[in-house]
Amino acid sequence: MWETPQPTFDILHAEFGFEVDVCALPENAKCARYYTPAEDGLAQEWIGKCWMNPPYGREIGKWVRKAYEAAQRGATVVCLLPARTDTAWFHDYCKKGEVRLLRGRLKFGGSKNSAPFPSMVVIFRGSAE
Repeated sequence: MWETPQPTFDILHAEFGFEVDVCALPENAKCARYYTPAEDGLAQEWIGKCWMNPPYGREIGKWVRKAYEAAQRGATVVCLLPARTDTAWFHDYCKKGEVRLLRGRLKFGGSKNSAPFPSMVVIFRGSAE
C-alpha cells in the first residue's frame, strides 16, 4: 500500500474530521483508529467519517462498492482513487458521489516520482450529512 501524501490528507481531514482509516498499515495509518489487511476492512462495519486510500489493483472495485454502501447506511467515506473514469466501478459507484479531480499527479509515500496516473477524491456522504 502506498501512503497517502500528507498534505492531501491534511486538507481533507480539516474539512471532514476523519475518525477511521479503513484501509491502512500501522506505518501509514492516517487515523488513530484503522483497519489493517489482517483485520480486513471490507469485513468491518464502517461508521462515522471514514478515510479510504485502497489498494489500486484488481480489488479496488470491492472497496469502492463498500464505500458507497457504507454511505447508504449513514457513514461518510472519502476515497482517494486513481481517476479511471473508464472503469465499471467508476460508473457504478463514483458517479453517485461527489467527484473531485486533482490537479497534477500525486507523489505517494516516499516516492521520488509522481504517480503514473491522475487521481481523484470521491466523497460518499452519509444520510446525516
